[in-house]
Amino acid sequence: MSRGKWILIAILAIIIGVIAWRLLHRTAGASGDQGNAPVPVTVVPAVSENVPVYLTANGTVQALNTVTVLPQVGGKLLKLDFTEGQPVKKGDVIAEIDPRTVQAQYEQALAKKAQDAAQLATAQANFKRSEQPQYKQYVAEIDRITQANNVRQFSAAVDADNAAAQDAKVQLDYTRVLAPIDGLAGIRQVDPGNVITTTTPIVVITELQPINVIYTLAGKYLDQVRAAQAQSPLPVVVTDPTTGKLTASGGVLKVVDNQIDPNTSTFKLKAEFPNAADELWPGQFVNLRMQVGTVQNGLVVPTAAVQRGPNGDFVYLVVNGMGAANAASASTAATPRHHHWSGGGNGASANAGAGNAGGATVRMQPVTVIGEADDTHELIGSGLRAGDRVVTEGQFRLKEGSRITPMNPGEEPKAPTAAEIKKAAQQGSGRGRRGG
Repeated sequence: MSRGKWILIAILAIIIGVIAWRLLHRTAGASGDQGNAPVPVTVVPAVSENVPVYLTANGTVQALNTVTVLPQVGGKLLKLDFTEGQPVKKGDVIAEIDPRTVQAQYEQALAKKAQDAAQLATAQANFKRSEQPQYKQYVAEIDRITQANNVRQFSAAVDADNAAAQDAKVQLDYTRVLAPIDGLAGIRQVDPGNVITTTTPIVVITELQPINVIYTLAGKYLDQVRAAQAQSPLPVVVTDPTTGKLTASGGVLKVVDNQIDPNTSTFKLKAEFPNAADELWPGQFVNLRMQVGTVQNGLVVPTAAVQRGPNGDFVYLVVNGMGAANAASASTAATPRHHHWSGGGNGASANAGAGNAGGATVRMQPVTVIGEADDTHELIGSGLRAGDRVVTEGQFRLKEGSRITPMNPGEEPKAPTAAEIKKAAQQGSGRGRRGG
């Protein structure tokens, strides 16, 4: 290769190198300017408050009482006196069976009673007369004994007739089928006109007020639940599985089952709800929340403030006037967030975050989350203290030591002034000239 070609290649290499250096310098300058610009973020303080301790579970609604109404006598069903799906009261007539056969049996029992009562009256009169002094000497002893036995015999017959008449009266009353409990009538199981027996179901009545919910918890919570129940009745609420809002309240834990299922390591519980507005329905699948205690002076931050990192949970803690290099971490590694928990206290943070907003920066502060304070807040066990300010919106633009412009919730960043826009344009043109 000739010497001229080598010189040409060298010149081209130098030109390419200069161009690449200028491009890299411009990109680095722009990145540096962007990295140094304060990031507008929403900031709220960690607060100390009493936090309820909840256990959550899934359960099934169960009617307090369910009765399948069966007739107690057979016969032709004349009419139904209830409306399907409507409430009935205990003692209301819900069905009527043809009473004529049973009515005849009752009248026969009354007639037999009258017959035996007449014979008893005759036997009593004969025995009384034979016991009178003026007749006693003419009556043989064996006849007096016979007359006394006749009195006892007919007296027993009248007692039996009374029982038979009473039984016939009960059977007659059974031709009017009564509601055994207060509740809601279901769909009728038989139509009027059918001949029914004592095994023919008429309708199912369910008692809905109050109502029960059966649910299960892991066996590890048994001691916690029993200890809390020994102190006071445990309140239970039903929440909507989608929104988390309350759908039924006023429930109270009534029963803790007497054994743990060895197959699932869970135990059953039964809570009772007043269900005044029929919010709960038998067979319904529901989410429950049971309060088993209260954490006094627990430290609470919004759920949005807690971030998940490779080393555990953390928050962006506002550090006013301090760089990240000068801020020492004061917490231990965080534990994963969970729904079931008990107890917990406040940790200590390295900085409380007080000062002017102009020099505000953030650092990644590890925290220990020990449970949910509610649907939108987390309970912090360590890593923060009351008054520490944490970032709840805008975290995706942050890193360790980022400069920020703190804002209150709902506050919008201020629009740049004309002077700021002009200054930014001059800086941009200056970078262009240096790069070009």
